Amino acid sequence: MSDRPADVVSPTTDQVLATKVSLADARAAGRVGYDKPTPQNSVMLLVDHQIGLMVGVRDFPSLATYKANVVALAQMAKALEIPVLISSSNAQWQNGDTMPELKDIFSDQPIYRRTGIINCYEDPTFRSAFDDLLGSTGRTHVIIAGVTIGTCCALPTLSMRNDGYQVFPVVDACGAWDDYEAQAAIARMSWAGAEPVTVFALGCELQADWKLPSGNDMLPPFTSQLPEYGWVVQNFWNNANQHAVPDPFGTVK
Repeated sequence: MSDRPADVVSPTTDQVLATKVSLADARAAGRVGYDKPTPQNSVMLLVDHQIGLMVGVRDFPSLATYKANVVALAQMAKALEIPVLISSSNAQWQNGDTMPELKDIFSDQPIYRRTGIINCYEDPTFRSAFDDLLGSTGRTHVIIAGVTIGTCCALPTLSMRNDGYQVFPVVDACGAWDDYEAQAAIARMSWAGAEPVTVFALGCELQADWKLPSGNDMLPPFTSQLPEYGWVVQNFWNNANQHAVPDPFGTVK
């Protein structure tokens, strides 16, 4: 006979709680404040994920892992209906075209093809599209990833921080020529007030509650592009009838 007290299971009707203190009051008290990205306040910029550039990425042990991160990030934006802007740089030359997977996922989106300006935020055509998107949606948080992290991601991040945007560089959906570039870029963006994030942690932050309707569409990026987690899920369902903890959702039969 166990002496453990009964478990306390939260009701499946529970919803996400807001912080007790408002962002403005937290900042007034001298704290940084938690101004988190959500599917409702964010846009996503995917900058220069081009096949000619990606082949030069050297800060990942495997380009397969890097590619999976980029694809997962794109799939999450699609699942959560986050508006996306895609840009390429000198695609007509050595940098090559945008990843085919991104073109497939966002087949209804144009690619803003810059013809020389390195910082996408400094490109008049891209800036116009960016301003139009944020103006029409009222969104203020920018999720960004690009190749390489030191230029395609860091430079627009610094520019957008200068102009007052909350920016979240997704560092493992970027790539670098070497570790020095990645470390310097992350340090520089952090110093400017951006908040570096990783793909799957960001996915959890955006989803916030697996009970939300987007949960079904958000699961595939986790299971297909993060195989370690996918195998955990598959193993669970293979043995679901032998669970030790009752399922409050009633999905395990």
